[in-house]
Amino acid sequence: MAGSGSRFSNGDRKKLKPLVQLLGRPLIAYTLEALAEANIETVYAVIGYQADALRSQIESRVPAKIDMRWIDNPHWQLKNGVSALSAARHVSAPFLLSMADHLFDSAIVDLLLRASEPDRLNIAIDRKLESIFDLDDAMKVQMEGEQVVAIGKDLPHYDAIDTGMFVCPAEIFSYLEAAKINGDCSLADGVRAMARDGLVRVIDIGSTWWQDIDTSEMLARAEEHLIAENRRRAVAVTPERASVR
Repeated sequence: MAGSGSRFSNGDRKKLKPLVQLLGRPLIAYTLEALAEANIETVYAVIGYQADALRSQIESRVPAKIDMRWIDNPHWQLKNGVSALSAARHVSAPFLLSMADHLFDSAIVDLLLRASEPDRLNIAIDRKLESIFDLDDAMKVQMEGEQVVAIGKDLPHYDAIDTGMFVCPAEIFSYLEAAKINGDCSLADGVRAMARDGLVRVIDIGSTWWQDIDTSEMLARAEEHLIAENRRRAVAVTPERASVR
């Protein structure tokens, strides 16, 4: 969560994206809650833009079962591959890597941890292309079987969308370093290089829900989903409550 979230805030530099409200709760609360539900115990949070303010406001919202550790990325203006590299000295492989501005069901984490191969880069992908809110801007994945052969937002042919959640081997850091141009690289650059060496495989999330939050329109879409899900759950428990009475 090192970046400034400029696309979301439309130039309002005072807005801290992880703290943007969704149904009365900050976005980051949903992420941390999903990780806690999946029994993740230690979270390394990469911060940069307004790091002190962000940390002070998030610490009180961290679930009790999570040990939150902070990593400062002084080069937060660069691409997300640099943010990932800032964690290299802190984590042991294999490790889960997630975007802080993606909402997801904890079942996706369970699936990744269960189905991942420790010596490969495992990407959670979504084949439900019709459900993607902004398909043009989504990170697209082309596959051969379970193997990734290409990744990028501008792929002319693709099979699925990268959900922004991975189980990574230690080798990802060396690939990110090698992918740097003028000291900068994106996570996709590292994934692309690993894919050329046959080291990237996919794990299909099936019907499970996730949502990238890059714009206010995406936030509204997530709100619609959560409201509908809350209503569905309320209807599901009503018969049981009636029988108890």
